[in-house]
Amino acid sequence: MIEPERQLDIIKRGVSEIIFEKELLQKLTKSYETKTPLKIKAGFDPTAPDIHLGHTVLIEKLRHFQELGHQVYFLIGDFTGMIGDPTGRSETRKPLTKEEVLKNAETYKEQVFKILDANKTIVCFNSQWFEAMTAMEIVRLGSLETVARMLEREDFKKRFQNQQPISILEFYYPLFQGYDSVHLQSDVELGGTDQRFNLLMGRSMQKAFGQPEQVVIMMPLLEGTDGIQKMSKSFGNYIGISEPPKEIYGKLMSISDELMIRYYELLSHISNEELKALKEGIKNGSIHPKKAKEDLAYEITQRYWSKGHADAAREEFERIFKSKGLPDDIPEVTYQSKDDETWIAQILKDTGLCQSTSEAIRLIKQGGLSIDDSKILDANLKIKKGQYLIKVGKRRFLRVLVK
Repeated sequence: MIEPERQLDIIKRGVSEIIFEKELLQKLTKSYETKTPLKIKAGFDPTAPDIHLGHTVLIEKLRHFQELGHQVYFLIGDFTGMIGDPTGRSETRKPLTKEEVLKNAETYKEQVFKILDANKTIVCFNSQWFEAMTAMEIVRLGSLETVARMLEREDFKKRFQNQQPISILEFYYPLFQGYDSVHLQSDVELGGTDQRFNLLMGRSMQKAFGQPEQVVIMMPLLEGTDGIQKMSKSFGNYIGISEPPKEIYGKLMSISDELMIRYYELLSHISNEELKALKEGIKNGSIHPKKAKEDLAYEITQRYWSKGHADAAREEFERIFKSKGLPDDIPEVTYQSKDDETWIAQILKDTGLCQSTSEAIRLIKQGGLSIDDSKILDANLKIKKGQYLIKVGKRRFLRVLVK
């Protein structure tokens, strides 16, 4: 292990808030002196099967702790996932089935070990302890907090004021997350800034059970490719780590120079010293932002695929954008139309270029659609039967035969 102060410097990179930094340094110092790794916990409810770069911000911070010699607990909330985290919700979340949760959990496990060392990570499921608890033990958790404390939580407060339903089960969600920290006796818990209430509940629960309180480290919510809203599939601004290499590379090349620095800070594996030099180089003009962006796109594409895939993605990007050429492997589909003319938004949805017609309409209005090299801005456009080269965004091409 390296000295506690140096560890703290690495851990603080990209962090939004630490509760409390003084406590963290004390824990790091004791760990260093006793040669005992800290227990680092982060919980993930497997409510969606696909991970995007926004999800990896926490996992990258777990990697920092892991490389510093601490023990990482990757907690899959299969029990709490069947309840659904009410954070940021304006209505009660629909519970998932056990089968859905376990299927999503397997996908999570496959993807996170592209970042974490599988041999140094303890993967655990909170159903292991919650399903072993008696009904009375679970009921008693409810005695550890008050309704008034729960209504301090912003989303609960808004729903209460708007006379929207809040189930008792939702009140239990932060209690369950807090008890996870008790069971694991965690020293540090990581979470996003939107998880503040749940994370602090872990401290409260540990105190109630006579344990030392965990340090809470909150990471920012990563902005998507638009640089405005948080990365989310529903906003269409996400970069999925299982997407094709050319998609990952191309999307990263599309972000702004300002956002690139943030991605470097939160996602890149370059050292703090290298990051500082990069920022200074861009500021004084000795490093061109485009070169820095290419390096970032290459690094992340290689991480989730391979060097060969990253090389190919970079070559194709250069060929398309420098020579205005077309990809070598444009997929072709036949679209069976029911009428003489077909609404373009419907074709985009049915061929998988967009997830919904509403997303297609938004894409067209934003100027993201071209047909046969002509930009389309009319979201009501209907096209006749024939063959078309459709381009969505800057990188996705599809030859469509409308019959």
